[in-house]
Amino acid sequence: FRVVDMLKCFLKRGPGGMLKEIENVISDYHWMSREVDRLYTILWGSAGPKPFSERLIAQYGIEATLPKGSSIKSQAELEAMDRRERKLIEKLQRYEAMTTAVEKDRDLLEEELHRTIYDCMMDGMSYRAIGKHLGISRGKFYREKETILNTLSQKDQKSHIVQFLRNEKIAV
Repeated sequence: FRVVDMLKCFLKRGPGGMLKEIENVISDYHWMSREVDRLYTILWGSAGPKPFSERLIAQYGIEATLPKGSSIKSQAELEAMDRRERKLIEKLQRYEAMTTAVEKDRDLLEEELHRTIYDCMMDGMSYRAIGKHLGISRGKFYREKETILNTLSQKDQKSHIVQFLRNEKIAV
């Protein structure tokens, strides 16, 4: 049932539909990563989880024996939260999954030019600015961008973006 619906959605999008969705996810990375930080601040009072190096700082004296609190909400706290906070957490989890997928898919690109274009797209640069930055023509940029998108869509078993988009379609 769901597979059939997913295929119908895929066919409705047309031949370049999946490529356009992949492109949109990469281009949206810039504002989505900022939105993840904003949501962390709203929900937990700090921008994102602490880096690994900050979590492993040794404590001495009485501070070492005191109980440590967790920045992650417990199940009891989650049940007590109002509807708005639950929606924010759902949004945060979705955006985190999307930004993580974009970051991981960079490793699927083999050519350095493609990685650079991908990074510039992630940084939110316009296509004209990317072409100017790399010193390539607009036509060359669009060909390279299409190569990147085709590479990611063809590596659909490895591509985290494609898997994310598929999971989004199934959930809807």
